[in-house]
Amino acid sequence: MDNLLCDELLQEIFQKLPPCSSSSVSLVSKRWLQLYRTSRTSLSLRLSLPNPTTLQSLSSLLSHYPFLLSLSLLLPSETPATTATTTAFSDHLLLLISSLCPHLHGLRFLACPVSLSSLLSLSKTCTHLTSLSINLSRPLFLSWLPNFPSLKELSIWVHPEIEVNNAEEYGYSENEEFNSELSLETLSLSGIRMGDWGLGWLWRSCNNLRKLQLRNCQGLGDGGSFSSFVRCLKGIQEVELRTCRTIVDGVLLKLAENCNSLLSLLVYDGGSKEGLLRFFSQCRFKLQRLDLRLPLDLNNDHLFAASISFKTLSSLRLQSCCLVSGEGLKAVGSAMSSGLEELALINCDVVERESGLLATLGQNLKQLRKLDLSYNEMLVDKEFISMLVSCHELVDLKLRGCKGLTSSAMVTMSRSCKRLEDVDLMYCCGIESEAVELFVMNSPKLRRVQVEESKLSDAAKTWASVKFIEVY
Repeated sequence: MDNLLCDELLQEIFQKLPPCSSSSVSLVSKRWLQLYRTSRTSLSLRLSLPNPTTLQSLSSLLSHYPFLLSLSLLLPSETPATTATTTAFSDHLLLLISSLCPHLHGLRFLACPVSLSSLLSLSKTCTHLTSLSINLSRPLFLSWLPNFPSLKELSIWVHPEIEVNNAEEYGYSENEEFNSELSLETLSLSGIRMGDWGLGWLWRSCNNLRKLQLRNCQGLGDGGSFSSFVRCLKGIQEVELRTCRTIVDGVLLKLAENCNSLLSLLVYDGGSKEGLLRFFSQCRFKLQRLDLRLPLDLNNDHLFAASISFKTLSSLRLQSCCLVSGEGLKAVGSAMSSGLEELALINCDVVERESGLLATLGQNLKQLRKLDLSYNEMLVDKEFISMLVSCHELVDLKLRGCKGLTSSAMVTMSRSCKRLEDVDLMYCCGIESEAVELFVMNSPKLRRVQVEESKLSDAAKTWASVKFIEVY
């Protein structure tokens, strides 16, 4: 049989195998190992600490994967942060990748900060790059960006400790001004400070942005950067703000004033009650997805404003929102009853605190397809079941960490939710293996289930195999 299968057919088969099966292919024979490697277009590696052996091993490894289109390279977080060693090591890595992987479309290079010269070399060799993730040192040097005309996605992590002493050597000048139009559609920045130069030019050059992510940012750059920031907001559709408390109110205000196309907003761990309320009340775009993790900044006033301004929401996700009560959630449920398809109330004690809340939400939100109640440890069967009997359209259900649920909940899931495809039951200590077995056996459309292996009986594994259900 092995002789009857030509190389091209085997490679096509390898490309269609799921990740859990593909790794065993290389053990069959040397021929299969070689074909498996040449068929791989994506690779993710985690390297050891910087040393010459690492470079040699990586060179040998990459030479076996000549057709890589996507490469992710990570160094451990405990890598020592000294400019001389880390930058030199990163430059050698990047030059190695440039020479061995010329066909790359996506590179995630989260090693140490890199220099301008190595980035310029990368741009000359990997001319097809559309996605790039890198670490940079301060001050930021961005004059290399126009050398990547095909770049659509860019992620920059600014190293908090390493700074370049001779900035001009790395292509930086605080008076540097040049005109350029970047093709970026997705931009992610992490660790930006108020005094970082060069960001003003970046904002002015990004007129095609569709998605913006800011993480652990204390500013938007130097003094003139905030005014330039407004210019990139016109066509923005997705914004994520994670741990950006000092700038989140200003960013939301500019969005409300200058953006008419926003569809998705995520705000985690930062903001103020007044700023959030002003944003919810003033914006006029048709928001579809709202994801908030604001333990002490979100209350019912915000939910009331959202129920008025965001009637087009299809997804609402709330995490650890301690100040929200059932009154606010019921207002949201009533206002969005015809369109909301995803609801997440993760670690929100209002679910456990107010009896009857979930039942009311279930009766209002009968179009729900995704429900996430993870880490509500005191949620009991009665409250959960009272919601579930009304949610016949569910295809995705996450109950991770709901320790108060028992096997009785599984019986109702099997009876009421015949469309379920993806279920997460991890760390639900009250649900027993017999209930998992019956659920797998009686769920006609189930495709994936997450549960501890100790709760999988031999019969459950057999049913999962017969029905092509992925268990992990």
